[in-house]
Order: sequence, then C-alpha cells, then structure tokens
Amino acid sequence: MKEKLKGKVAIVTGASKGIGASIALHLAENGAAVVVNYSSSKEDAEKVVSTITQNGGKAIAIQANLFHLEDIKKLFLESFQAFGKIDILINNAGVYEFKSIEEVSLEHYHHIFDLNVRGLLLATKEFLKYSETSGCIINISSIASTLASANASVYSASKAAVDAITKSLSQELGPRNIRVNSINPGMIETEGTYSTGILKSDFRKDFESHVPLGRIGIPSDVAPAVTFIASDEASWISGETLFITGGYR
Repeated sequence: MKEKLKGKVAIVTGASKGIGASIALHLAENGAAVVVNYSSSKEDAEKVVSTITQNGGKAIAIQANLFHLEDIKKLFLESFQAFGKIDILINNAGVYEFKSIEEVSLEHYHHIFDLNVRGLLLATKEFLKYSETSGCIINISSIASTLASANASVYSASKAAVDAITKSLSQELGPRNIRVNSINPGMIETEGTYSTGILKSDFRKDFESHVPLGRIGIPSDVAPAVTFIASDEASWISGETLFITGGYR
C-alpha cells in the first residue's frame, strides 16, 4: 500500500460502482481511510469495502441518499464518529438523463439539479462543519459542462453549474486552507453507461471519432488524478477544472 494519503479520511459519494468505486479503491490504496457512500446499492458498496479491507486498508459503507438533507447530515456524522475527522470530500454522486427540449419537464429538471447541484452544495456545506480550517473538495463534473450535446440541455447545465461552484468556492474557502477543484471526465465505460445503452449507440461512435487517443475512458483513467489532487503534492492547486477526455475538448 502506498502512503500518499496516509492519515487522511475521505468521503466518496456515490461510490458503490463506476467512477466512484474506482476513486474509493485508489484513495484507499494510497493510504486514506474511505467512506463508501451509496444510495441503494448496498451489496456493491460492501464489495468495495471488502476489497479495501482485504488489501489492508480502512473503509466503511454508509447509506445516504443525497437528495435528502437528513441523509447528508447522517453521512457526515457517522463518518466522523467512525474515523474522528474528515479531510477529503469527493462529490461524485450524480445522475444523467438525456431528453429533447420538448420532453423537458419540471420533474426532469429537479431530478438532475437536485442531486448534481443541490446535493453537491449541501454535502459541501456539511463537510465544512467537520473540516473548518483545512481540507480538500473534489467535484466530479463532466465534459458535458462545456461540450454540450443535443438532448442534454439540463444535464449539461447542471455540470456547468458544478464548474462555476468549484471556482466560486475555491475563492471563498481558500483563506481557510480548503482547496476546491473539479474533474471533468469524458465518456466513461461504467455500469451506468451500459444500462442507458450509450455504449452500443451511434453517440459512442461519434464521441470516439473525436477522441485523439481513440477510445472512451474507464474508471481507472480518472481515479489516479483524483488521488493526486487530494494529496499534498497538489497543495497549491485550487479552483482548477481538469478534463480527462482522451484529448477531446
């Protein structure tokens, strides 16, 4: 086990699978104690925890649906009770759904924004109660924040909001020695992209045709960058947006 994050405690929201699970595993591999947050996929979250502990790391799984403030409060309280502090917050939990403008409804808007934006803000606010004078926040945004495609107006807007929040909070929290950055992945092969059918669609083919490195990403393409930004090696990096897209912008 590496020790880049030895002694640190990290919460990773939406960490039962996909990018979040890979981030949790990589943080633990580098010495952090990790809280694997999940909404409904308890079995998957426990598998992530089991993998970490079997490799000599520390991890627990905590159920919390970030649509609900009381769940968010419970997540941070139980994390603090388990490990005594919270140093790192990875705001990874999110949802994506693509609809044409004719299909956009109030329900669709709230489904996207209430988690991707409001949930992120409320989790960050709660984090500050436990990390008042130092810390690291990494928001998982998306290439969609700037490369807004058809039928993604609401989703792209939510991720553009995440980028704006990142920049604003880096200014606001910098004097408290709290760094805030965002990671913006391109198309990543996950359970979610499989379930939506994206990976078998013409959208994938079109995306890959524009990627200089010639392929879509996998979760482990993202996790090492998160670990680096969370570490002291990145102690003077804040307010940045890192695109991990195989060169596609």
